[in-house]
Amino acid sequence: MVVYTPEMDFPVEDIIPLVPQKPPFVMVSKLLFTDEESTRSSFIIATDNVLVKDDYFQEAGLLENMAQTAALGAGYSALAENKPVISGYIGAVNNFEVFDLPAVGDELITETKIENRIFNVTVVSGKVWNKGTLIAGCEMKVFAATE
Repeated sequence: MVVYTPEMDFPVEDIIPLVPQKPPFVMVSKLLFTDEESTRSSFIIATDNVLVKDDYFQEAGLLENMAQTAALGAGYSALAENKPVISGYIGAVNNFEVFDLPAVGDELITETKIENRIFNVTVVSGKVWNKGTLIAGCEMKVFAATE
């Protein structure tokens, strides 16, 4: 078992303990960086991904990729503090724009930034790049599950 600490080197490739999602619905491959405000991930699109249609990763996949990137940062912080990784739910999405759909085999770089936190709601902005070009972005409200 990996022990997550704030001093851990990036990238983190064993991301499954960091997100509440499990295969086949994991839309992130590596945690590239995280701190108190932002998180960066990479994701290589596989042919058998459930959100691939006609060899292209769909809009829902891009949205889920941004949400799971935010979850990576939260999960990393939780495990570094010896707390459990909790589930979150997308409560609202604003200004969702998709400029291009990436193809199977492409590696996405995704960054999320925490814009605001109020109780169990986190407002996150997200951006997705493919081959250095911005292909999607949005703002979402993520609700943390309460016990």
